[in-house]
Amino acid sequence: MSDLFSSKSADPSASYDASSIEVLEGLEPVRRRPGMYIGGTDARALHHLAAEVIDNSMDEAVAGHASRIEVTLDAGNRLTVTDNGRGMPVDEHPKYPGKSALEVIMTTLHSGGKFEGKAYSTSGGLHGVGVSVVNALSTETIVEVARDKKLYRQSFARGHASSSLEEIGAAPNRRGTTVTFTPDPEIFGAEATFSPERLYRLARSKAYLFAGVEIRWRCDPALSSDKVPEQAVFQFANGLADHLKEQLGDRPCVTAEPFTGKQDFPDSQGSAEWAVAWPLYSEGSQSYYCNTIPTPDGGTHEAGLRAALSKGLRAFGDLVGEKKAKNITPDDVFNGIELMLSIFIRNPHFQSQTKDRLTSLEAARFVEAAVRDHFDHYLADNMDRGRALLGSVIERMDERLKRRAEREVQRKTATSARKLRLPGKLTDCANDDSAGTELFIVEGDSAGGSAKQARDRKTQAILPIRGKILNVASATADKIRANSEIADLQLALGCGTRDKFDESALRYEKIIIMTDADVDGAHIATLLMTFFFQEMGELVQRGHLYLAQPPLYRLTAGARTLYARDDAHRAELEATEFKGKKVEVSRFKGLGEMNPNQLKETTMSPDSRSLIKIQLPSEYEDRQPVKDLVERLMGRDPAKRFEFIQNSAAAVDEASVDA
Repeated sequence: MSDLFSSKSADPSASYDASSIEVLEGLEPVRRRPGMYIGGTDARALHHLAAEVIDNSMDEAVAGHASRIEVTLDAGNRLTVTDNGRGMPVDEHPKYPGKSALEVIMTTLHSGGKFEGKAYSTSGGLHGVGVSVVNALSTETIVEVARDKKLYRQSFARGHASSSLEEIGAAPNRRGTTVTFTPDPEIFGAEATFSPERLYRLARSKAYLFAGVEIRWRCDPALSSDKVPEQAVFQFANGLADHLKEQLGDRPCVTAEPFTGKQDFPDSQGSAEWAVAWPLYSEGSQSYYCNTIPTPDGGTHEAGLRAALSKGLRAFGDLVGEKKAKNITPDDVFNGIELMLSIFIRNPHFQSQTKDRLTSLEAARFVEAAVRDHFDHYLADNMDRGRALLGSVIERMDERLKRRAEREVQRKTATSARKLRLPGKLTDCANDDSAGTELFIVEGDSAGGSAKQARDRKTQAILPIRGKILNVASATADKIRANSEIADLQLALGCGTRDKFDESALRYEKIIIMTDADVDGAHIATLLMTFFFQEMGELVQRGHLYLAQPPLYRLTAGARTLYARDDAHRAELEATEFKGKKVEVSRFKGLGEMNPNQLKETTMSPDSRSLIKIQLPSEYEDRQPVKDLVERLMGRDPAKRFEFIQNSAAAVDEASVDA
């Protein structure tokens, strides 16, 4: 059962009483809001279902209970994943009389064996929503369990059990779990199908991440191709080192031997495995994993690796008397690098349910300590190798410093010319070079005051704006030019608008919209995004615009405090991090209500904040579809907005408001 509520009526004249409140049962919240659980309903989200099921089998393998996983793609968009692990429990669940543990796992959110760390010391899924979400978003899911020399089967459809748990018969030589499912076209669209090539690569990558597992791939002959065979078996004794060797091919590298290794963390807290090389004449790639889960946006484990390699090279430079080495940064070391990093830790924390970015603070410390000693030995054991790598990185550093000097000259010239014309309420940063600098556009003087105290003075600038800025989509050019808030914003950025936009004159690398986590804040953010899209579209397309994610709630139990972005995140934290505990909940009415330390920790510090990068989907690169949408929703004709509301109202559930 969920605590997600929705209003049944969008008619403002209708009565609002107890009958208006709808309680979503079972897995219905997943079907209503799939984006909260798998990040959307696009191709990436569809393949996230496959990853969730495979990850469950990988957790069994990593825990030492399974040695084989089979992934089979059949016609009709039907995927089957089988392992030879322990098999899902099939006995009656003590909290749900008459229901097996298998049925509870498949039909109940936040159910699983990974919360307390008893059944799994490390695992990719900790929220208990993975396989139940797959069930909720599939037309049919069939689970077979071979356990205690018996075979059991149960069927499900769109989150509900469509049959009871059946004992099929004896299975003396079989054990483990088989999950077969077909994604629901009502959710993903009638044309959405699994990509054989994508699933094939996923299965192969999992075998690299855990050397002890054998993964067998099969697909329907009609789905095979030159890139995807009908059958394959993956097992890599050297793990990531084998993966790196395949990625490099015959490309020459700075060092003849790559930097590879494994290391356990202290006190059985987990382990790290890495494989790193520096190609000479080509760009590399970076892949990060936590508990076999891909984290494409990196995170704290990436930060630990960056610290270990950059500090190691600086120390080696000091050892050999290279004075320039003290200026090496992680970006110099990672420029063009080819690397894979895989860690296993207990109770990992991710930025979202799709697990794109790891946020566990201890991961940075564990990885840095694990890698640093090995890297020091790698450099010092072969001094020629160490000097070759140091020389290559210093060359890249020199190039960076040269480009920086050129930009500084340009920026200082431009800044001097505009010095007297910068808006008075802008609190600028100290750095002259735009690289690494950020402009926070904040709502009101109160929030601006907190942000000024919370900022990093070297790299972070603050520009308060007063209330809701002009809606440029429905304003004339003269009105836009006459608006003081927009004029201040244009002066602060310094890059011009529309066809006069000059990226080289942009005074900050990142423009961050930071408004309150409420409806008014969202409206202001929308108006600002409309301004940037219409007046500085190139700035958006080139990846300079971001949205801050301030928390809406502070949750405290005992000495522990966590922050929640919204109601869904609050419910997740209460069900996981604070499960069974009495939680004191405070709601922030605005950024100005947060003290500077809280604002810095949750929203402004690059080490702990979350940002949303404003991007246009690839299909909107010509911008015309977005222009049409902006015009429809933000333009001068209110009838178009009214039509949009009428057409969309049936799909919208208004969240319950606080009393």
